[in-house]
Amino acid sequence: MINTIDFITPPVDDPYWFGQIAAANSISDIYSMGGRPLTALNVVMFPSKLLDMGVLKEILRGGHDKVVEAGACLVGGHSVDDEEPKYGLCVNGIVHPERILTNAGARPGDALILTKPLGTGVLFNAVRSGKMPYLDVEREVLPSVAALNGPAMEAALNFELHACTDITGFGIAGHLLEVALGSHSGTILRYSDLPLYPGAIDMYRKGETTGSNRGNRLMVHEKMKIQASLSDVEEEMLYDPQTSGGLLLSVPKAQSDALVAALSASGVKSAVSVGEVIEGPPGILVV
Repeated sequence: MINTIDFITPPVDDPYWFGQIAAANSISDIYSMGGRPLTALNVVMFPSKLLDMGVLKEILRGGHDKVVEAGACLVGGHSVDDEEPKYGLCVNGIVHPERILTNAGARPGDALILTKPLGTGVLFNAVRSGKMPYLDVEREVLPSVAALNGPAMEAALNFELHACTDITGFGIAGHLLEVALGSHSGTILRYSDLPLYPGAIDMYRKGETTGSNRGNRLMVHEKMKIQASLSDVEEEMLYDPQTSGGLLLSVPKAQSDALVAALSASGVKSAVSVGEVIEGPPGILVV
């Protein structure tokens, strides 16, 4: 059995989207270990004296629908009164004890496959500050953010998976460094191959950022060398914190093309090879 708990504050104003995204974000921890979600408990913090209870109803409906989509059961939960709405799930799942995936099993010669674009951190903040129209994000970003990582993992389990992690608050650089450290190997990240959400680079160019970028940069700066010619704006994408981000999969390089094709066939159209694992001290080389 696997047990995880995760919750987020609203990345969007629409309560139904928020419920879906928060649930997908929580369930992803099960998928990233190669597991299958079984049950979920709501974890809710809500300002009942400030917001209409209909907002909470829509948040919970979004979460419920995403749990059902994942093939799991919502079996209860807990709520407290708080100054800001927060929502997530405590998820229980199952995985074969000999097939548990971690972020520490990558091997030199592996390719690194990323299944979702990057940029949710700056885009959600840009919507809040008025730099990005909400309708643009709703149309081009939210369906991917709310998508479960289940289909990606189902396809990936047919291959020789050595390691996996989901990309969330530490950004692509932070989570890749965890893989490098856990696997005692070097990694190469090909910046030009990174899939980005439309408008993310432009929002950094317009002065938008997130509260996590600086901390994520400090976390990796001693173990990451940037060889690629990147502007300051482009570099920020390495540290952009993701909400309900994709999976980073480590598989033998000989299987990478077939895995990307299988992911695309399963509906994960943005999956792409973004780097590789190499011999050497743990760290990241951005090329």
